[in-house]
This record gives sequence, structure tokens and C-alpha cells, in this order.
Amino acid sequence: MIPQLHEGSPASSEYTFTSPSPAMPRKGNFDNYPQMREPLWKSRNLAQKYQHTVGVKTNPRLDALKRGGSTVQFIVQGQDYPHTNARFPKRTILVRNDSSVTEFLLAGLTDRPELQQPLFYLFLMIYIVTVVGNLGLIILIGLDSHLHTPMYYFLFNLSFIDLCYSSVFTPKMLMNFVSRENIISYVGCMTQLFFFLFFVISECYMLTSMAYDRYVAICHPLLYRVTMSHQVCCLLSVAAYMMGFAGASAHTGCMLRLTFCHVNIINHYLCDILPLLQLSCTSTYVNEVVVLIVVGINITVPSFTILISYVFILTSILHIRSAQGRSKAFSTCSSHIIALSLFFGSAAFMYLKYSSPGSMEQGKVSSVFYTNVGPMLNPLIYSLRNKDVKIALRKALIKIWSRSMF
Repeated sequence: MIPQLHEGSPASSEYTFTSPSPAMPRKGNFDNYPQMREPLWKSRNLAQKYQHTVGVKTNPRLDALKRGGSTVQFIVQGQDYPHTNARFPKRTILVRNDSSVTEFLLAGLTDRPELQQPLFYLFLMIYIVTVVGNLGLIILIGLDSHLHTPMYYFLFNLSFIDLCYSSVFTPKMLMNFVSRENIISYVGCMTQLFFFLFFVISECYMLTSMAYDRYVAICHPLLYRVTMSHQVCCLLSVAAYMMGFAGASAHTGCMLRLTFCHVNIINHYLCDILPLLQLSCTSTYVNEVVVLIVVGINITVPSFTILISYVFILTSILHIRSAQGRSKAFSTCSSHIIALSLFFGSAAFMYLKYSSPGSMEQGKVSSVFYTNVGPMLNPLIYSLRNKDVKIALRKALIKIWSRSMF
């Protein structure tokens, strides 16, 4: 028989044990088991926020049951745990002897009920603008032959990456604002983690390729068409995607080796590396080393490449005698500099200041900039500040208007 812990009358808080062991009491009051009112887990970041939400603390009786390979079923009642009414309603928690978690709960961006609906509409509008802007830029570059240059080839890939990786987590994030609990399966969480990391790392190197393109265009304009040939552009793009695939595979592969025990609330609106590491009940040393190596490579290599490229670009611009020429050169780089600052600045703040619960909450807010705001602003930055894109957009709108009229 499977020993179960059944909920009795809410007024008397009576619970019944069913067990093959005669030593186990058949019925008892909750007061006889004071430890059962305490949480099973005390996560570093969620102890104060969700300490009454799920679980039971380990005690000799439950330890004896788990050692016997049994299953303990504990039902959380809303009125007994007032914090569960807002975000986590009545749920059944299964604690097995293998201590494995089959699903996670995403805590979301905030747990304040009054902010859920306004944030839903805000991020829905951000996602709509992101999809329309990036998809429109992809179609515009693909249809206009004047935009078939190396610069817009990389911009085409950047828009594709922004469109894909914002779609990896935004629908789930929107669900968290309107649903009482946002559940994601273990497989779904690992899949989201892989594609999120794949597109984020790919964007790092795509922005690096765009910086190299600007360096060649400004510092070696006569050799631009030869240096930035179609083969070179394809090679740089494939290299960016390969680096994204390698980094995502390394992180996800190390995450799959971990065991998650009992606690399954992710203090984030997506499955990211650091929130998942804090839920593991096994050693995360290997994962931390991989994070240090992979994240270090994927931040330092693009950062130094971009920095060196813009040092040479700035030196070349200062040697231009014409004020109009300097203004034009600065204009071609300004959009890329804004995109770089937004992406790398918020990402560095997220991963380099993620040690305490306070910094963790700040990290969630800063991650919004490179996960939501960045993909939305990139097409606007490159279209509103780019003369060629505005001309191509005007021509496309004129064609659409003339076809609709006739």
C-alpha cells in the first residue's frame, strides 16, 4: 500500500496516515506533528516569499516512509497557506524516493496581484511590436535589392534571431500574468533553456560580426567589397550560429545531469541557468565552472573584438577632415552602438550581479531589457536612424498603396 497523507476537516486540521506498518498511527492531529507545518525547503532566494507555499519539512516518520521507497502525498490547502491563494492554488505535491521533479513553477516577474494585468498588456504590446518590427525588417531586406549588402545581411540575421528568441519565452511569460500558476514541464524547461541560450549567444556574435563589418567599411572602404564578400558574410553568420549551438549544448548538457529535489519554483519568468542552479540538490560545481568558462568566452571575446573594432573606427573618423564625412561615419555606427550598449550592458548586469536575493530581483528586471526591450528596439533603431531602410520602406508602402487602390 502507498502511504498517503489525506486532508481532513479544515476546521479540525485532521489528517490520516494509511500505512502497512502497525507502528504508524492511523490518525492524528496536526499538533502532534509540529514539524509538518514548516517548509521542506528553504531556498536562498524564495525562503521569505514562498516559505508557506509548498512542502513539508523532513521528519523521522516521513524519512522512514521515503526510505521504504513509498510515496507521500501532501495536499496544500489554500486557507491553511494564505500565500497560495494568489499565485499557487490547491495542489498535490508528490515526494518520491528518487527525489526528482517532473515540472516547474515559474514565479514570474512579480508576485503582486495588482500588477499582473497591467504588465500583461505592457508585455503583450512589446511582443507585438517586436514581431511586427523584426518580421517587417526581414521582409523588407529580402524584397529590396538595394539592401542586399553585407551590412543588411547581418541585420537580416539579427532580426531573425530577435524574432525567434523573444518567441521562446514571451508566450509563457504572458501566461504567467493571467494564470494562477504557470507550470512548465521538465522537458519543456530544458528545451526553453537550450533555445534561449542558443539565440542569445548567437546574437552576441552577430553583433560582433556587424562591428567588424563597420570597421572594414570605415577603415578600409576601398577593400570593402572584396573583404566582405558573400562567402565571408556567410562564414561569419554560420560561425555565430555554431558558437550559439556549442554554448547552449554545453549549458543544457550540464543542466541535465543535475537532480532537482522537491523545490520546483523557479524565481524567474523563464528557465535560465542561474535560477535553475539554485534549485538543484546535487553539486553544481561543474555547472558553475562551465558557466564561468562559456559565459566568460561569450562575453570577453565579442566585447574585446567590438572594442578593438571601434577604437580603429574612432581613430579613422578623427582623421577625416570633412565635418560632413565625420558626421556620416558617426551616423552609420550610432545605431549599432546603441544596440550593443543595451544588449551587453543589461546582460552583464544580469550575470555579474546575481549573488544575493536582492541582486536576483534586480537581475530579473535587468534581464527584461535584453530579452524584451532589446528585440523590440533593434528594428526601430536600425530603421528610424537608417536612410536606406527608410527609403526602402517608403517605396514598399507606396507599392502596397498603389496595389490596394487599383
